[in-house]
Amino acid sequence: MIIRSKFLALAAGTLALAMSTTALSTARAAYPEKPITVVVAYDAGGSTDVTARLLAPFIEKHLGGTRIEVVNKPGAGGEIGFAAIADAAPDGYSIGFCNTPNMVSIPIERQARFSADRLDPLVNVVDDPGVWSVPGDSTFKTLKDVAEHAKANPNTVTVGTTGVGSDDQLAMLLVQRQAGVQFTHVPFSGSAANYKAMLAKKIQISGQNLGEGLRGQASDQIRVLGVMSKERWKAAPDIPTFAEQGYPVLMASLRGVCAPKGLPADVRAKLVDAVTKAATDPEFVAKAEAKETFQPLRVLGPDAFAAELKQLDGELKSLWQSSPWLK
Repeated sequence: MIIRSKFLALAAGTLALAMSTTALSTARAAYPEKPITVVVAYDAGGSTDVTARLLAPFIEKHLGGTRIEVVNKPGAGGEIGFAAIADAAPDGYSIGFCNTPNMVSIPIERQARFSADRLDPLVNVVDDPGVWSVPGDSTFKTLKDVAEHAKANPNTVTVGTTGVGSDDQLAMLLVQRQAGVQFTHVPFSGSAANYKAMLAKKIQISGQNLGEGLRGQASDQIRVLGVMSKERWKAAPDIPTFAEQGYPVLMASLRGVCAPKGLPADVRAKLVDAVTKAATDPEFVAKAEAKETFQPLRVLGPDAFAAELKQLDGELKSLWQSSPWLK
């Protein structure tokens, strides 16, 4: 009887374990079962927000119709939003957009509420080079105009950026050093506020990204002084590079989907697959490349995205040692 009881208990335990394993597999196979939140670490209306809201319906499409909710959590140059992503439960229901250089530069410059190794890069979507934009009636028509005015009037040229350690500020510091001038840095919580301040002439120059500059040219009276890429972009052949004008500055912002570290492998695979299909969906590509929403696309898988971030981390740590951007 004792042996029989032990056998029955063992059998019951094995059955319970099998049922538990089956239930777990079923639960994971059912992902996603509820809406997914996508955190944008910047203001509504900025480039990252535009990308996220443009991409969201296509992620929904390739995840079987699951609703995607875009939530803006701006502040501290992106730190608040990046921390929200890193702190979220790694279950696939809270993901977000990670932007360079901010997600890499913030933990280098200060004790941040997140670290880059707590974020899992899934798919990069956009590679957006920097530009400088001014109101259409500005006396600045070239970078030479800006440099000459700044030399004659130190600290009077105001340059708006999306915060300390952003690609906009780093680019400003590089131009400042190359031109031998001193600008006045005006940080904002996001690109939308930065752009509005330039339109209202509260600042003279808005450090932006190409997508924002092209959208601005299409809707407002603004002038883009130059683009921080190796060559002129096909979609904007009339905009000269900074290098052409004597300032060899290369600066861009990667914008891609990331998640908190620790996603279950099957959930991560589903997200990578859905975001990749969304970012390469012909309908999304057409909308992203339209003049009204122009987004310079560069789709990278997890390994390539992670490699870009690792390289940038090394470059920024080296730059910080010689030219710290936060004092």
